[in-house]
Amino acid sequence: MSHKKFISKGDGLPNWSNPISHAVVVNNMCFVSGQLSVNSEGKYVEGTIESETELAFANFFAAITASGFEKKDVVFIDIAFDDLKHLSAVNKIFMSLFPKDKRPARTIYQAAALPFGGKIKVTGTAVKDIMV
Repeated sequence: MSHKKFISKGDGLPNWSNPISHAVVVNNMCFVSGQLSVNSEGKYVEGTIESETELAFANFFAAITASGFEKKDVVFIDIAFDDLKHLSAVNKIFMSLFPKDKRPARTIYQAAALPFGGKIKVTGTAVKDIMV
């Protein structure tokens, strides 16, 4: 029997009216919805690609934490940009967030448009190790 938990509120998570959960936990896996550069009130915070990336990842990690997971549990990251020219700047931040030997699998792509006209959206999956 699987156990499901829907995360819509938590410390550091934006309070928004979108009809989604920030994350859904199924057994030992956490699936995080796309996180953007939005503040605690759910308002888009326009900035440089660096500042938007940092806020999107802060929201991503807040969703992981609210779900009972840790950064070390992240196994997959999906990043959408408004323009692939941002890849180098985002890679610098990505490398600072994850140790070289513990980086999650990742996809990147350019999207035609992102919510709020944002520059980046981060989503991903975390898995807790289970000892049997």
